[in-house]
Amino acid sequence: MNNIVVGLMSGTSLDGISAAAARFSPRPSGGFDAELLSYLSFPYKPAQRARLASAMTGSPPAEYCRLNFDLGEWLAEAANAVVAEVPGGRDEILAVASHGQTLWHEAGHSTWQWGEAAVIAERTGMDVVSDFRVRDVAAGGQGAPLVPIADALLFSSRDDWRALQNLGGIGNVTIVPPGGGTDKVRAFDTGPGVAVIDGVTRLLRPDLPYDVDGKLASAGKADAEIVAELLGDPYFSAPPPKSTGRELFSPAYINAFIERGRAKNLGDEDIIATAVALTASSIADAYRRFMDEPAKEVLLSGGGARNPALFSAIRAALAPLSVKTFDEVFFDGEAKEAVAFALLGYLFMQRKPGNIPAATGASGPRILGKLTPA
Repeated sequence: MNNIVVGLMSGTSLDGISAAAARFSPRPSGGFDAELLSYLSFPYKPAQRARLASAMTGSPPAEYCRLNFDLGEWLAEAANAVVAEVPGGRDEILAVASHGQTLWHEAGHSTWQWGEAAVIAERTGMDVVSDFRVRDVAAGGQGAPLVPIADALLFSSRDDWRALQNLGGIGNVTIVPPGGGTDKVRAFDTGPGVAVIDGVTRLLRPDLPYDVDGKLASAGKADAEIVAELLGDPYFSAPPPKSTGRELFSPAYINAFIERGRAKNLGDEDIIATAVALTASSIADAYRRFMDEPAKEVLLSGGGARNPALFSAIRAALAPLSVKTFDEVFFDGEAKEAVAFALLGYLFMQRKPGNIPAATGASGPRILGKLTPA
């Protein structure tokens, strides 16, 4: 059977679609080796990003209907482009695994991901596995985080405990034991990744999609009092399993964040630096509260790992832990989540569970996803 899966991911940062083709090979000792065959990133155009952002705060039913299908078209285009770079093309592909875009997430109750799978199947001519989160939620879980099974099966250390910290729109950590086992894995959302940083930057500097190279934050000074006040939100002290999203770190949250800074006469750079400090401090706070495992290193991935100001803030906050980028140990960290959902698609096609109940709180292991045949 073919063992190449195309993974598609559109995250909470709303920066675009990540598409990766990966070949999975079982290891004799357990887990899998993942060979990244192709990776492409497709940034959203301003109008596309605006439609997705508006849908998260309320749009007419007609727009919901149209956007679900339009996103399916965008995802299919990304899948076809990445397949074109795989030797042998679509004949070598087992399936497309599409996470789509989370429109809304009610942790422990319901979850809603978009990007019509039927459109992807029609446009690619390949089987599509999608809607990975709903089965975990139906089984009493949070529906997130789902990447931990990939962190354990693909990215564990041979000898030591390791923390893998993702910095998408939301920050999440997976703590994995050496050797690739899943029985002792723990994972949870730490809080904001780049959602607050990007949201603040876009409001203060409308010409920028994000703080490019962390230059604005690096020119500012963070306000420790604001960070401490915001860390008083009950989410941060709630024990895992737990997940969050733009429902908490919403446009209203970002507006209030800026208003706090203005009330203290902070400049734009200072407010953005404070947003960086919030992400770094929330990660360090989560590790102090909830990470009892003897992890020796932290690998940072996701768009936030490319922000030098955020990377430096996290390294300082987590000292003396060793902090590296995912790229230094594996492949391009921007591809990591797309590869993780490719693995979930592979596990679905093998009829194997894709969740880790200790991470999501589900009542047991479940096969995740829904199949739309080619």
